[in-house]
Amino acid sequence: MTLQTPFTGQLVFADLIDASRVDRQQVLLLRHTYNPDGLTGPADLTPEKIHEYVRWQGIGNKIGKTPPKYWLNFIAAGGRRSRFLFAYENHGEIDDQRTEGMRCFDLQPSTFLSNLNERLVIEWAKDTVNWAKTAGSALNFAVTEIADARPEPFPGFDQLVIPFSELQAVVADSRYEHWRQALSSVQGIYLIADTKSGQLYVGKADGAQRILGRWSEYAKTGHGGNVALRELNSLDMAHRQHFQFSILRVFSPGASTAEVDAAESHFKHALLTRQFGLNRN
Repeated sequence: MTLQTPFTGQLVFADLIDASRVDRQQVLLLRHTYNPDGLTGPADLTPEKIHEYVRWQGIGNKIGKTPPKYWLNFIAAGGRRSRFLFAYENHGEIDDQRTEGMRCFDLQPSTFLSNLNERLVIEWAKDTVNWAKTAGSALNFAVTEIADARPEPFPGFDQLVIPFSELQAVVADSRYEHWRQALSSVQGIYLIADTKSGQLYVGKADGAQRILGRWSEYAKTGHGGNVALRELNSLDMAHRQHFQFSILRVFSPGASTAEVDAAESHFKHALLTRQFGLNRN
């Protein structure tokens, strides 16, 4: 059973925003309800379906002419209770997709408040018809519940395939503590796939750095210092969202540098990542 931490009104939404050090003006809250023309039920509460639903907005609706950077998605949870699902980062309107009545936005997954995904419940204002709120008008929304984080089970090295957005959660979110323990215990050869172009990059994590240390650099910078990945990010900062991470082989902490280097070279050769991929050496 998921434990819940009750609050008596002392904690409000403003406290969470201020703790995140994000400008209040850059936050938009969206409260969704189930309806036949949109999200029809719990099965629709997936990142893919909500993304398609949210990125299209009617011209002149409540999000404003220039919407904020962070869009926080909530689902009605009975009465005025509203449960936080996850956030998107708004990279602006896609002008060439505008129609006579609709605007389309480039929304990318965001780690903003990701430690509270599906855990935070706030009490929406009485005007529940007003489904969109800027953070400024939601500062006094009471936090009524923060559920204990549910640990994410580690899938195993052979089954691990994660997008960049989840990688950022892996290195910082308490739900992924078991993942961090596993990834910090081994050296290894990893693969980064650009899901937009299909190009591959083979890398290694050896010595004291281990896989967790190496991947933490990618989560922080988007490129980890790699030449080709840095070039992609310099052209488009959002491109990192297309990166997918997996592990090709793991080694014990005691494996020699020569052994790890040989495996890295083998996979670069086998996957043709020097000729057609993103390896530059």
